[in-house]
Amino acid sequence: MEVDETFIVAIAFIIFVALMLWKGMSKITEGLDKRANEIRRQLDEAQKLREEAQAALAGYQRQQRDALTEAEEIIAHAQEEAERMRSEAETTLAATLKRREEQAMDRIGQAEAKAVRDVRDQAVDIAIEVSARLITDNMSTEVQNSTIEDVTDNLANKLQ
Repeated sequence: MEVDETFIVAIAFIIFVALMLWKGMSKITEGLDKRANEIRRQLDEAQKLREEAQAALAGYQRQQRDALTEAEEIIAHAQEEAERMRSEAETTLAATLKRREEQAMDRIGQAEAKAVRDVRDQAVDIAIEVSARLITDNMSTEVQNSTIEDVTDNLANKLQ
């Protein structure tokens, strides 16, 4: 058999590849195993981060629900407080209006009483003036003197 150069190069290449596989296979598998372990570790870390993110999301959603519930409670309380304040304001306004009405009625009563006193005082003044004119016009001097004496005697008797 004749061995030519191509055949020798082919056999040398096969031996080279076999040696490389035999010596390098452990390093290749070690590198692949290392890479696989690194990928597995990254996947586990990603899974852990995903679970933490889901837990945080659930916590935030729970906080959001709690905040919405609290906001609704605050709004309901504010509405109740506003209704209570409106009711108090209406009661206060009604009491104030009633008190002012009573004050106005008192003032009107006082004004009426004063008007009646003024009218009575004027009527008395007019009656005295008219009586004095009638007496002076219709009474003689003798009757006036006798009436004055009678009044003074009666007054003296009453004072004793």
